[in-house]
Amino acid sequence: MNEWISSSPSNTWKIAAEFFQTLELPAVIALHGNLGAGKTCFTQGLAQAAGVKEPVCSPTYTLISEYQGAVPFHHIDLYRLGGPEEAYDLGLDEYLETDGITVIEWAERAAELIPPDAVHVRLQRGDDEQIRTIQIIENPL
Repeated sequence: MNEWISSSPSNTWKIAAEFFQTLELPAVIALHGNLGAGKTCFTQGLAQAAGVKEPVCSPTYTLISEYQGAVPFHHIDLYRLGGPEEAYDLGLDEYLETDGITVIEWAERAAELIPPDAVHVRLQRGDDEQIRTIQIIENPL
């Protein structure tokens, strides 16, 4: 497990970009953390490192956003889903088998569908409003 402390959104983007350099593609990244923990901010850093030029926003209402950078980049938010059945109906399994990178916020809502080789990233807010703890856990099982 690797752990970083971020003191700003730009620092979180830098940590995500460094993490991107270690990924073997295709990759599934399962993000965990409470509201406001920095999941979307971390995803923005990953997307930028993957060559995505357009702004990356939280797909809470659209559920899935697709981007093209140097590799296909899929950003999925399962916050509004009731469970793995709804994620399956959404077509999550198809995104898990694509080339490129698939980032899933609130991945625990479809834990049964997340592949065993996914990289899990846990983000937590610190006591200070700007501080975030970022833990990267490979092969959590």
